[in-house]
Amino acid sequence: MKIYTLHRKQNLPISVDEAWAFFSNPKNLKTITPDYMSFDILAGGDRPMFAGQIIQYMVTPILGIKTKWVTEITHVEDKHYFVDEQRFGPYSLWHHKHFIKPIEGGVEMEDIIDYKLPLGFIGQLAHPFIVKPKLEEIFNYRTKKLEALFGIL
Repeated sequence: MKIYTLHRKQNLPISVDEAWAFFSNPKNLKTITPDYMSFDILAGGDRPMFAGQIIQYMVTPILGIKTKWVTEITHVEDKHYFVDEQRFGPYSLWHHKHFIKPIEGGVEMEDIIDYKLPLGFIGQLAHPFIVKPKLEEIFNYRTKKLEALFGIL
């Protein structure tokens, strides 16, 4: 059983309060997701994040295949971090930690995603050619979009 990790950090010239207001609002996930993914919240995104919140999405990650994705916000520490975990969707495991830390002139945003692919050996074969490049593309888009929205620190 292979578990992969994607780790990203980004500094933004905004306050912790501004960062938390943006990232704790599930509706803003659509803003930082590439348009081709046709990301739509189906249910559960009508209020700021709280532990136990279930959010249902429809997303088209690859080859135009629509996929329903259900996540639970499992941990929240106001203005510090939150964790979302996939309950149903394309991964065997998806555990995404979001950290917000004040730094001089702004905040450091840190994402740590631990994930496991389905289909055993076949999933492992697909990882370096399909899954890893797609996740890197999505998070590169997110970095550029956040810089466009908030500036560069």
